[in-house]
Amino acid sequence: MCVHAACANDPDIWWHLRTGQWIQQHHAVPHSDPFSRSGIARPWAAYSWLFEVLVLGLFQRLGLLGLVAYSAGMVLTITVALYHLIKRLQADFSFAILLTFTACFTMFRLYTPRPWLFSVLLFTLVLDIVMHARDTGKLRELAWLPLIFAMWANTHIQFVAGFVPLGLALGESIAGHWRSKVQTKAQAKWLGLALAGSLVGTLANPYGWRIYGVVLGVATHPGGMDKISELQALPFRSLADYLVLLFAIGAAAALARAKRLPLFEAGLLLFAIYVSFRSQRDLWTMAIVGAAILAREIPSREKNRSLVPAAAVPFLAALAALTVALGIPAMRINNAALSTKLADTMPVAAVAEIEAKHYPGPLFNDFNWGGYLVWALRMPVTIDGRGAMYGDEAIDRSVATWSAEPDWQSDPQLASAGAVIGPVKAPLTQVLRLDPRWTLAYEDKLAVVFIRNN
Repeated sequence: MCVHAACANDPDIWWHLRTGQWIQQHHAVPHSDPFSRSGIARPWAAYSWLFEVLVLGLFQRLGLLGLVAYSAGMVLTITVALYHLIKRLQADFSFAILLTFTACFTMFRLYTPRPWLFSVLLFTLVLDIVMHARDTGKLRELAWLPLIFAMWANTHIQFVAGFVPLGLALGESIAGHWRSKVQTKAQAKWLGLALAGSLVGTLANPYGWRIYGVVLGVATHPGGMDKISELQALPFRSLADYLVLLFAIGAAAALARAKRLPLFEAGLLLFAIYVSFRSQRDLWTMAIVGAAILAREIPSREKNRSLVPAAAVPFLAALAALTVALGIPAMRINNAALSTKLADTMPVAAVAEIEAKHYPGPLFNDFNWGGYLVWALRMPVTIDGRGAMYGDEAIDRSVATWSAEPDWQSDPQLASAGAVIGPVKAPLTQVLRLDPRWTLAYEDKLAVVFIRNN
């Protein structure tokens, strides 16, 4: 799916690449924002630094194809991990395949070169390990959790989501000492040690314990939840949106039929419902949790038990990876084609014009193109996709100015700018055409560039 829809026009991947390059050049992580006009005085942590270094390496070696390779590789790995989780809960091969496919299809809008794919993968692994320990009492896999959390804390800020299944399993095990209806085979002391080790693992990052301050800041000031589409609630305009709802209803119905007290599953479902229906980019939580609960609670049919030996799974995964690799050239996906797609959505030609003519700054730009300008233009930008860093006020101010609302001229960032780059159809573009303080220096079907008159 991700190869077929291959593109490199994700607006945020570009500031991630620029961050990876900054880290590569300075051999350190930034503690203040080096990319925006107000960044020097603005604290900022590159909490996805490992992802940024990895994806930059792919980009430097493969160009735009590297971004497609990252997305395709991560989606393939997520699919394998999700199937492994489901098949350990559900012996019916056909049902396990159906659940895996449905969950992966539900998450298709997330298959872009973003660090959140690490959260999807690592949450799946944590849930798999925890549920297996609860069901079997085999605790050896718990030793992997500190390493998983260490990687997670260096690739994406949502590592805290992994503590939910682990904490719920620990609480369930403790409750099992007083309630006979609570069924778990995992001992509380080992789950407690795994939780403590995982907490220590998250501290193995360049920011140490301060990463939790970043988590709190992102959680309490997400930035533009009513303006940024990926942060908005599910619009229920696609099949995938309704599948999220179906997973929630199906999992709730399955738990209602349980003949035990499903403390762990109920807590997990409530968590998934809250985060998934609150923000589109978190719908993966409901897809994974819903698939796991359905696999756990719905009885399997012995006649459909999988005949695929465990030893064959790595071979099948390698075959799938080879198919993906061969699919890229077969579909004529190359850097030239990806560059053409990129120029259809990002101001590639306008950036080239600014660089060729050496137009002076400071720069005034809109939210959607800010990330690309951070990478391509190397001038401090007004705003970009790091919404939590800028905050609601800055995002609202930018949206109001580009919408040419009555007080657009009072925007201090615009008043101090020497150049403006923005969409050709934006309301602000139309009023600047008539403003004697600005000269139209460049225009194409996508973007315009205005230069302030001296």
